[in-house]
Amino acid sequence: MYPRYLVIIAADVGGTFTDVVAIDGASISVRKVPTSSNPAEALRNAVAELSPGSPVDALVHGTTVATNALLERAGARTALVTDSGFEDVVEIGRQDRPSLYDPYDDRAEPLVRRADRFGVSGDETPDVDGAEAVAVALVRGHQEPDREAMVASAIRARHPDIPISCSSVVAPEFREFERTSTTVLNAYLTPITARYLRRLDTELVEGGLARHVSVMRSSGGLMTLGEAARLPAAILLSGPAGGVVAARDAAAALDIASVVSFDMGGTSTDVCLIVGGDIDVSFERSVAGHACRLPAVGVHTVGAGGGSIAWIDAGGALRVGPRSAGSHPGPACYGRGGDEATVTDANVVLGRIDPAARLGGTLDIHAHLAHEAVQRLADTIGISSVDAALGILSIAEETMAGAVRSVSVARGHDPSGSHLVAFGGAGGLHATAVARRLGMSGVVVPPAAGVLSAVGLVLSPPRADAVRAVLITDDDLAPAHIAARELSRETRTSLETSDADEIRTEFLLDVRYLGQAHEIVVPWRVEETIGEVSDRFARAHHERYGFDRSGDPIEIVAVRATSVGRAPLDRAPSQTVAAAVDGRRSVVGRDGVARDTVIVDRSALGIGEPLHGPAVVEERDTTIFVDHDETATVAASGSLGVTW
Repeated sequence: MYPRYLVIIAADVGGTFTDVVAIDGASISVRKVPTSSNPAEALRNAVAELSPGSPVDALVHGTTVATNALLERAGARTALVTDSGFEDVVEIGRQDRPSLYDPYDDRAEPLVRRADRFGVSGDETPDVDGAEAVAVALVRGHQEPDREAMVASAIRARHPDIPISCSSVVAPEFREFERTSTTVLNAYLTPITARYLRRLDTELVEGGLARHVSVMRSSGGLMTLGEAARLPAAILLSGPAGGVVAARDAAAALDIASVVSFDMGGTSTDVCLIVGGDIDVSFERSVAGHACRLPAVGVHTVGAGGGSIAWIDAGGALRVGPRSAGSHPGPACYGRGGDEATVTDANVVLGRIDPAARLGGTLDIHAHLAHEAVQRLADTIGISSVDAALGILSIAEETMAGAVRSVSVARGHDPSGSHLVAFGGAGGLHATAVARRLGMSGVVVPPAAGVLSAVGLVLSPPRADAVRAVLITDDDLAPAHIAARELSRETRTSLETSDADEIRTEFLLDVRYLGQAHEIVVPWRVEETIGEVSDRFARAHHERYGFDRSGDPIEIVAVRATSVGRAPLDRAPSQTVAAAVDGRRSVVGRDGVARDTVIVDRSALGIGEPLHGPAVVEERDTTIFVDHDETATVAASGSLGVTW
């Protein structure tokens, strides 16, 4: 799919900044610009600037277009077609509550209005006039794909221009609520996502700026523009997935078995557990309150980022986030009209961000505005501005530590033996504080950490995922073997159509004890017996829940296949652009003491040479704070390790 001599541009659109990197196989050029209202145009300009005069071989893209459309409820007017009597399944759901003890925390409103839900029986064709997209999700659609196809064909005959999503294609699994919800999600997002991707194709490919464009899928691999346009629900976590892949690469280079990726940007922080090189992938998650039954990296997101706004609640307590200043107007120190104190402003007040910095090389810091915003907050609660800034960081860091607990402790994994791989524009400023709260072993800050999610895009392989529902309650694995052959053919054909090479296919099984309601996904080699599957499931069950019922009968309810090709790059090169900084300034540490602190250009640090804190390590796209009792050392891979 990608020749090894190519020039690649990777673009990750975040809530505050858009990170664009150009990689020629030996070095990285970086652009970090505020996210604009027209990402396609911004990408066109960035590509033209980074590769003037000739088209790049490939552009790989992590996009938030589908996520934003869902969060803002800006998707298409969608019609749902299901069996008569099941029109309200998307509203009934599982009859659970988002928060058990909060009666005011309601479930998300369905994406389909009641008037746009149609129940069918026999050969009737519903009237979907006015709909911009249609979801077809029959109760037995996962077992009767031909019937769903017939319904879709009849609707298409009347409305040839309306995109139709069938559950037998989007998520062919049992559990009608989750399958229906996923299909509705896909239909709801298809028009806006397809328009954006067509615009991207026009701006870049037809415009002669890039020969090929791929989109990051939520499960940690690449898909074509056409595939992403048909299956937008598969790219809901497009951006965070790239960072997780790059964090795995950094951990592998250091031979670290267990890490948690820690991506702190301007709006939120994303964390994910990686053990033994295996990224935690979830096959069911809730996105903005809507069940999505498509594979995605097991990222947990909290509303704590550099732009998170500090505020005082009704009880007089200091709170931070989840509301964010975003990029417009942004934190007060951006000088764009924001006047509320944020995490970034607190870092400026404490001296951890250079008061004369240009973030991303383009955005000037206005330190006096940060001081004024934090002082106003401090006056409200009667403390000093330094104490207010320390309080803002402490609250934000505890929120982020809670996110790490959610992907580790809550899943039966002790984080004390793990490292935190920190990246994103703000990751290096807060990673050690978070890791120390959790008793972790250390922090790793990879090269080009501020744009690592974009770098991770070119380390991600072309990927195709597929699933088949089965029901196996005895020793006969023949149905699983039949499903595996069909899924292998489906996923490999998809990649071969995309010109991927060096394709390999892996299988997984959804397994549970007989009588259980939920499954654990375990790896499976087709030559294995049911006994070997049972033993692996028992170990996974014990790790997840602290016990197992070894010897009890199991049942297999689904077979999954993942085919991956060759990634654009096997290893990310180091960044070559230096920040050219050196000097000293007063910086307030974790203990509230201001100390004379050395300011170091990261590119000036030699391999293996320890840097004892307090120190601030700066580079073009991020800043790393090393407190007074911490030591930073550059490894041969270029990653900066921080210990205490």
